[in-house]
Amino acid sequence: MGGAAGVAAGASGLAAFVVMLMMRPRTRGEWAVALICTVVSSIGGGAAVVQHFGLQSWAHDYIGLVALFGLVFACGLPGWAVVRWVFNYINKRAAVGIDEVIADARRAMNP
Repeated sequence: MGGAAGVAAGASGLAAFVVMLMMRPRTRGEWAVALICTVVSSIGGGAAVVQHFGLQSWAHDYIGLVALFGLVFACGLPGWAVVRWVFNYINKRAAVGIDEVIADARRAMNP
């Protein structure tokens, strides 16, 4: 595996490793979720950034691949934190009705 696919795989793996060292998962389930979320946000977020800024041409050059590696790595770092925040919010508001959750969302969108 080489080229852009190798860059995505390597950067995703390193991002997952860094995230799990910094924010240790408490259970096996959290460990699996952390790994999956970090890899998906690395690949998906990295691809979205590359597409948005038109950086595809960087994949034709070794130095460009190194730069893409860093970009994909950086895109994976917030993935697990965002998912953890969302699940913490859901657990905290589990006893509340959907109407109150929608009201919270509206307040957050229109401060």
